[in-house]
Amino acid sequence: MKNNNKLNKLLSAIMLTSGLSAAGLTHAADVVIGEPNWPSAKVTAYVLKEVIEQELGMEADISPGNNAVIFKAMDSGKGDIDVHPEAWMPNQKSLIDKYTDKGSVTLSSKPYDVVQGYCVTKDTAEKHGIKSVFDLADADNASLFDTDGDGRGEVWIGATGWGSTPVEKVRARDYGFAEFFELQELDETLALSKLDSAVKKQEPFVSYCYAPHHIFKLYDLVMLEEPKYDANKWTMVKPTDDPDWMSKSNVSTAWDNANVHVAWSSSLDARAPEIARLLKNVQLESGDISAWIYAMAVEKKDAGEYAKSWVQNNPEKVQKWLGF
Repeated sequence: MKNNNKLNKLLSAIMLTSGLSAAGLTHAADVVIGEPNWPSAKVTAYVLKEVIEQELGMEADISPGNNAVIFKAMDSGKGDIDVHPEAWMPNQKSLIDKYTDKGSVTLSSKPYDVVQGYCVTKDTAEKHGIKSVFDLADADNASLFDTDGDGRGEVWIGATGWGSTPVEKVRARDYGFAEFFELQELDETLALSKLDSAVKKQEPFVSYCYAPHHIFKLYDLVMLEEPKYDANKWTMVKPTDDPDWMSKSNVSTAWDNANVHVAWSSSLDARAPEIARLLKNVQLESGDISAWIYAMAVEKKDAGEYAKSWVQNNPEKVQKWLGF
């Protein structure tokens, strides 16, 4: 007993000297999941967290970050961020290729498919004949989308930090409509608010769009026609790779087929093999993604609570992810 008392006093002295207390000691999570700034990725992160904690009995934390931050953290293998819940190809191709080629990041082999382009309301297409991206390259047509009276239309091209946003800047230029529009980089919630307002007021609206997404359930939207994807007309230089990226890029066709993967730090294979095994088996589905986005954006559900409910209500899917 005396020895134990001496040991306790010694530990207390060490903690006091270093500025620590017993309450200040923290336990690192087994895995940290990145949380990008779009609704489906947020729910995916919390669904993975719920499965890891409830089914594997391990601890998972959530850490917000943009694509570059998440990939760099996964590359380090130090546990700052271990998982990217929605790595888009080809949108994040340069980041994915950089770290998967290096071997520090692993990409799942079970993606789900997405489509992306530009959308207008059906009313806009039918009343004003806006059916192709090239219809936007006209001053009179662009003025239909002018809401602030400056003579130029407004078009949302994505949020800052998205892999698609720089591409849309180049595509707007090469399709010929950038000079007639303000290319808006906004958080997606703000862009969706503008869409909702335009629909209610029966005003023209155009923006970057992707599916699966709940907006196709809420509103009558059509995707604008574009030239079919052509690799020879798709040269994209990353802004972080070259200050002259715009002048050296040329993108004048539709996107190639796109898909979304789970990505994780390869260090998890050794640090948390049970989690790495789970991530390899995760199979996300377009229908679920649409429902998740709807729950977040329309029903205003809390991501953590919604994820918990989804995991409880989908035991068969979860068991497949776990390999059972």
